Amino acid sequence: MRIHGESWRSIFLADDGWTVTVIDQTRLPFALEVCHLRTAEDAAQAIREMVVRGAPLIGVTAAYGVALGLRADATDEGLRSALKLLGGTRPTAVNLCWALARMMTVLGDEPPGHRVERAYAEARRIAEEDVAACAAIGRHGATILEQLSSVSERRPVNVLTHCNAGWLACVEHGTATAPIYAAAAAGVELHVWVDETRPLNQGARLTAWELARGGIPHTVVADNTGGHLMQHGMVDLVIVGADRVTAAGDAANKIGTYLKALAARDTQVPFYVALPSSTFDWSVTDGLRQIPIEERDPDEVRFVDGWDGEAARRVRITPAESPAANYAFDVTPARLITGLITERGVCRADTDDIRRLFPRG
Repeated sequence: MRIHGESWRSIFLADDGWTVTVIDQTRLPFALEVCHLRTAEDAAQAIREMVVRGAPLIGVTAAYGVALGLRADATDEGLRSALKLLGGTRPTAVNLCWALARMMTVLGDEPPGHRVERAYAEARRIAEEDVAACAAIGRHGATILEQLSSVSERRPVNVLTHCNAGWLACVEHGTATAPIYAAAAAGVELHVWVDETRPLNQGARLTAWELARGGIPHTVVADNTGGHLMQHGMVDLVIVGADRVTAAGDAANKIGTYLKALAARDTQVPFYVALPSSTFDWSVTDGLRQIPIEERDPDEVRFVDGWDGEAARRVRITPAESPAANYAFDVTPARLITGLITERGVCRADTDDIRRLFPRG
């Protein structure tokens, strides 16, 4: 992504070669600021407080968090401590435990004196693999958009998104946005309906911000507008990301995704989930019963951040005495998903077709 003419990634190493630098997503869109992570505790806090967010980026940040932890203590106990700390940050995004398991596999038998260097190398490898995977998702998904453009009598192709599954949720390109960027680069005329995505407004704050940086025409809408748009033929397809997808094709994503899938099915609008293979949980087949759903601080529902013309301000939007619940994710059953867009191609959301692309899991 280019910002003010400069190329940015959502996570990178500082000039000293070891400090991990991330874009502070809690400050967007009102300020572009970075946060420097120097310890495993810094990385864990960044994940927990959503300074970084999005399943792929959480995994990369966790991998770098292990490397930071080993700088302080490269013993077996230090490794176990870093893995435990980072593993307890967020329960739903499977990329987190996938990345930590990979770091453990690589580092477990490594002599302590070599662990830090090896940890940084593996974290960089995970980051670069994410970039490559998202670029491939973009190429495969762009084909769908190009086909819609070629057969549609209307222009532009209208895409509906939910939450932020963009460049900010990954290292580059994004998952759900990668086909949009790739298709736009190929000359497809596009428009994106951006769900505001309460609570925390990741669509209104983050997706809209990065689409504007990318020059993609878009319109922010209230979360409950999607069904109306679909009923009136104003959406050609829905593309969302995912935090965990089962071996049978059920997809956990930001709360509200299930409702979009229901509306899409009723109006016969194609509904796609874009994900890298690191987001599959091959041990789970029943998403509704087996995927853990994170419950976050109810204050994320009670309060909203905004800009008053001079500064960012946080205000309460509920009565002080009213309780709130904050379920962060829901599960969309495979039967409601038209297809999964992965780095290996597009497949149906069922066990057999997923295994066609990923025979080894």
